[in-house]
Amino acid sequence: MAYVQAWAVAFLFTQMVEVPIYAVGLRVGLLSAFGASAITHPLLWFVLFPYLHLPYLWQVVVGEGFAFLVEAAYFAFLFRRRRALLWSALANAASFGTGMLSRWMFGVP
Repeated sequence: MAYVQAWAVAFLFTQMVEVPIYAVGLRVGLLSAFGASAITHPLLWFVLFPYLHLPYLWQVVVGEGFAFLVEAAYFAFLFRRRRALLWSALANAASFGTGMLSRWMFGVP
């Protein structure tokens, strides 16, 4: 149960950072912006991470790379956004960076 709670906090944190970036940068609605991480975040936490037996650094590299590419594809193909790679890189870098800063400062997510 603690794992699910940790995921929920990290998921909400990710959405708070990424949704505004996608909504403004790619000019999509809030629900569409929410959808990107709603696809990738649970897959990472409940499918990829439990079975990917790599050191933490490599899990971060693989996980962030996966999220970046899948979210870019989501916006590029479903919403025909030309700068999906750029905005996906920015959104994922922002959520990762603020997440690490928040973890260092406050212990969450």
